[in-house]
Amino acid sequence: MRTLYQNATFIDAKEPQDFLVEEGRFVAFGPHLEAETAETIDLGGHLVVPPYVDPHIHLDYVYTALGQGARNDTGTLFEGIQRWSETKAAASIEEIKARARRALRREICYGVQYIRTHADVTDPSMKSLKALLELKEEFKDLVTIQIVSFPQEGMYAYKGGDELVEEGLKMGADCVGGIPHYELAREFGEKSVHKVVELALKYDKLIDIHCDENDDDQSRFLELLTALTYQAGIGDRTTASHTCSFGSANNSYAFRLMKTLVRAKLNFISCPTENIYLEGRQDTYPKRRGLTRVKELNDMGINVCFAQDSISDPWYPLGNGNLMTVLDHGIHICQMMSFEEIDHALDLITVNGARTMHLQDVYGLDAGKPANFLVLDEPTNHLDMRTKDILKQALIEFDGTLIVVSHDRDFLDGLVTKVYEFGNKKVKEHLEGIYEFLQHKKMDNLRELERTN
Repeated sequence: MRTLYQNATFIDAKEPQDFLVEEGRFVAFGPHLEAETAETIDLGGHLVVPPYVDPHIHLDYVYTALGQGARNDTGTLFEGIQRWSETKAAASIEEIKARARRALRREICYGVQYIRTHADVTDPSMKSLKALLELKEEFKDLVTIQIVSFPQEGMYAYKGGDELVEEGLKMGADCVGGIPHYELAREFGEKSVHKVVELALKYDKLIDIHCDENDDDQSRFLELLTALTYQAGIGDRTTASHTCSFGSANNSYAFRLMKTLVRAKLNFISCPTENIYLEGRQDTYPKRRGLTRVKELNDMGINVCFAQDSISDPWYPLGNGNLMTVLDHGIHICQMMSFEEIDHALDLITVNGARTMHLQDVYGLDAGKPANFLVLDEPTNHLDMRTKDILKQALIEFDGTLIVVSHDRDFLDGLVTKVYEFGNKKVKEHLEGIYEFLQHKKMDNLRELERTN
């Protein structure tokens, strides 16, 4: 099957572009393309971007914030860990899957097609990892999922945690994780970073460490992680998540380390909504933002991206899987609103996240790559066709009344049984489907109503 998409806007293009898709892959890009025997779709000048990427979330934790014993009264990171530790035993594999499935569907409906989730393996039953491995297979046609073997209670603070992390990798996890700032002593934290690198090399896995997620300006695990992965030649396969303390470090130290970060090619993940909520809790005034140095890292060409992290769990009571909300908060909190930064802000939830997940070979708007893309316009336009069909079917099966506002006639076809026309200070009810309505009005599309009313 060949499809020619015309009149698309790309962020760095000065004029509308066309692109050809054949057998699910991009074939060509450029203005005024021609392709015989191809279906033609006019995108009407709307912005085309690669799919959203959420490179850091805990799908095994979602929707647990209101569970018995799970409420985090202080709002601190460490009480969140305590609450989860005390309540996670009550969860079953099926219960974890049900919650995670709900979150996955929300993220997919918001245009996310690539997700990295952490799975807590400080549990000998490995319930979280087993549940997420099953969901990875269940959702493989809709979203690419990477799983981190993550010791939420510490590799060494939790007895046998290092062995459980390794077992998680043997079971099929894609990345090895750690949480050195939660270990019982700095020496144990350093030991855990060494162990993470050792396991990554042994099993050929990516690295994603919860690193220096605190307000301690003396926390130095990022430095160790950078040095070890740089020497091992795997810096570009390594991610430092959060690194909140790096935002509190003195400038002399920070800028010296950033020079090493450039050489190591480390990736960074910031979770703006969660980090601004959790960090700085012990501050009175001045009160720190609690985020890593996103702007400075970005300015130096170091890969940094944003992520959701939590959806209503002991660490964060809100969250809905909409990365545009995360992006909106992030560019404000990080003071990244120069016109150039705004123009490239979407990189923080698209291409930068894909690079973090090491997906460069299969991600992006380039000839030869899988044809995954978003057209940003109306509520349904950020969905790919398969996901839009899922949303439509879910709405059809809904046992109730729906009021749907959309210009997408294909989406509305078979979904609506009445059409309400607003114009000339009147509302007209039409007892017919959308195509019957358009035929009755002798119109090709719904936007013509805007010109006539």
